[in-house]
Amino acid sequence: MSDILIVDDERDIRELISDILEDEGFTTRLAGTSDEAVAEVKAELPSLMILDIWLKDSDMDGIDILKMVKREHPEVPVVIISGHGNIEIAVAATKQGAYDFIEKPFNIDQLMVVIRRAMETSRLRRENTELKRRDGSPAEMIGSSAAFKALKSQLEKVTKSNGRVLLTGPAGVGKEMAARYVHMHSDRGAAPFVVVNSASIEAERMEEVLFGRECAERGVEPGLLEEANGGVLYFDEVADMPLGTQSKILRVLVDQRFQRVGGGDKVSVDLRVISSTNRDLQAEIDAGNFREELYHRLNVVPISVPPLSERREDIPVLAEYFLELFNKNNGLPLRELAEEAGAMLQTLNWPGNVRQLKNMMERVLILGDGSGPIQASELPGQDAPGEVEGDQQVVVSGALAMMPLREAREAFEREYLLAQINRFGGNISRTANFVGMERSALHRKLKSLGVVTGSKAGARVAYVAGEDEVEEA
Repeated sequence: MSDILIVDDERDIRELISDILEDEGFTTRLAGTSDEAVAEVKAELPSLMILDIWLKDSDMDGIDILKMVKREHPEVPVVIISGHGNIEIAVAATKQGAYDFIEKPFNIDQLMVVIRRAMETSRLRRENTELKRRDGSPAEMIGSSAAFKALKSQLEKVTKSNGRVLLTGPAGVGKEMAARYVHMHSDRGAAPFVVVNSASIEAERMEEVLFGRECAERGVEPGLLEEANGGVLYFDEVADMPLGTQSKILRVLVDQRFQRVGGGDKVSVDLRVISSTNRDLQAEIDAGNFREELYHRLNVVPISVPPLSERREDIPVLAEYFLELFNKNNGLPLRELAEEAGAMLQTLNWPGNVRQLKNMMERVLILGDGSGPIQASELPGQDAPGEVEGDQQVVVSGALAMMPLREAREAFEREYLLAQINRFGGNISRTANFVGMERSALHRKLKSLGVVTGSKAGARVAYVAGEDEVEEA
């Protein structure tokens, strides 16, 4: 971008500046009044403005135009010029967000230095904004389980609308990934995706971070709401937002307008809001920690993101994906996952969900010998009932060691079959084939152990039946 808008009521001045800039390779547009300047800005946003303070035959002076531009387009640098320069005007211009102030008659070399610096600052801000948009994990959804397919189907439906989405689920399941997927596949995919980490922002700074601020020392500093203009604002763990800020965000959702901290003018934005939480927001409302009105505004389309325990079929595929990702991005060795290791991953507990699996794969690559497929022996043990030592001697856990043989055998069989059924997505036929039992025999064994299967989050999972279910069975 090299388009510069020159606003000056003296025709000779604006044409002189235009000729100089065009000789330097810039493209220019000219305006002699405030109306012409406003019309040019609305027609196409310039990369930079050179703006005279005093404009004859105009409804607005340069400071008024400056305030309007910085309110609606804070990313555009504005260089103020004036033949009546004094310290008061320079301070006023800087306070309203001007990049610099040059007094007429100006030195051409000085003007070019200021313009080049302003253009470079503008370029760096655009690049920084673009990097922020791309920051984070790519919005690639990995999996083939029934629970995953149900989730992806819901996400694809909401990409076609502009409705607010509330993503729920325990920590580490990939709620931000789901939000990025909605953003990337929507009409706003080329616009910003801005994350508000509600838990990491200090309560006393939350409003300043969100709304921005205006002050004499630093001028206008846009907040996250303005950075997200035209795109998606993602509230990560929205339950951690301070109550005072909640009421103001509620007003923004209604009006799509707000005031910067220390400012008096209203700033308009066009936002789609996606939120996430791992808490029960209704319980937070009952406890007085969350505003019910805000909950209903955010919860237009509720989507539950399933934990890894409900999509065990996806674990080997996810593990392979992370192994390739660490090789590509971090230069770690490219290693495959042995079939036995993949099967073991499916039987482990995953309280940290997808994030925990990702961390484990990185740890294995860092600490491993860097050659050959990853074996089950390289995986950190997690709540295993026993482990093998020396010449295959089995060391049982303390809980099993304290049980009579019959109870210990039943406990082992129950946990083993639960793990295998969930590993195969609730498919009894595949489980029976793997464990080496007839399907009818497996059904009888499950009934004797009190294990049943049922639908949850679009997938079939196995669990230990409650008393009522046992009686019905």
